[in-house]
Amino acid sequence: MIGIRGLHKRFGEKVVLDGLDLDVPRGKNTVVIGGSGTGKSVLIKCVVGLLRADAGEILIDGEDVTKMNERELVRVRRKFGMLFQGSALFDSMNVGENVAFALRRLHLYPERQIRDVVEEKLAMVGLRDIQHLMPAELSGGMKKRVGLARAIASEPEILLYDEPTTGLDPIMADVINDLVVSLRESLGVTSISITHDMASAYKIADQIAMLYKGRIVETGTPEEIRNTRNAVVSQFVEGRAEGPITAEHEDFLRFVRRSGESGMQEGR
Repeated sequence: MIGIRGLHKRFGEKVVLDGLDLDVPRGKNTVVIGGSGTGKSVLIKCVVGLLRADAGEILIDGEDVTKMNERELVRVRRKFGMLFQGSALFDSMNVGENVAFALRRLHLYPERQIRDVVEEKLAMVGLRDIQHLMPAELSGGMKKRVGLARAIASEPEILLYDEPTTGLDPIMADVINDLVVSLRESLGVTSISITHDMASAYKIADQIAMLYKGRIVETGTPEEIRNTRNAVVSQFVEGRAEGPITAEHEDFLRFVRRSGESGMQEGR
């Protein structure tokens, strides 16, 4: 459903995406993993047209969004729903108004039907009778679920998840993971999730792609990624301090080791 070819994006002298290639199968959840600052969020913002790529192709159902004008982008964006990393709820709107935001903005339903759609989508994420609450009255997990209800309110074909479990305790993170899986199964949507949480990635992914130095260095099923022979991917998924990723920052590692040894000696 989504084909990305030779994608480039830089900010000033900082190269973020450097010829990235990725295929996202229809009806599947593709999880992009990688360290903080590697360009995962930039990637999905380019996919939905919130950022313009410097070069390359992003094909959505065969249409290249990198060549579209703003009016054409608005049409294609209607295929997308997005759960932002911080949920991005509007503080001045209550829960019901937040979930209904796109429905009203895009005039997708008559006003009399919007309340029913809001109730339905909140129920799908396990929340009922909270339409009147304000975002400040919600827990972190509830905000994520309200954000997810808003993302699916317009019944998108494609869902984008930006760090869906960040900031949540392990139990609530697993609740969100279960929701991501159940929504894919019940709605049949195509999904791209970005995360550095490997427990989440293994649970929700049909395929996992590792982003490193601006490119996808390996793509595979969760089992293939778990058993990878790629040293970079292996270090990341196992969460090891030693390896080719941190070898690039050897001066910092030596400082950390010296600090640790010094602290141990002082403790003695």
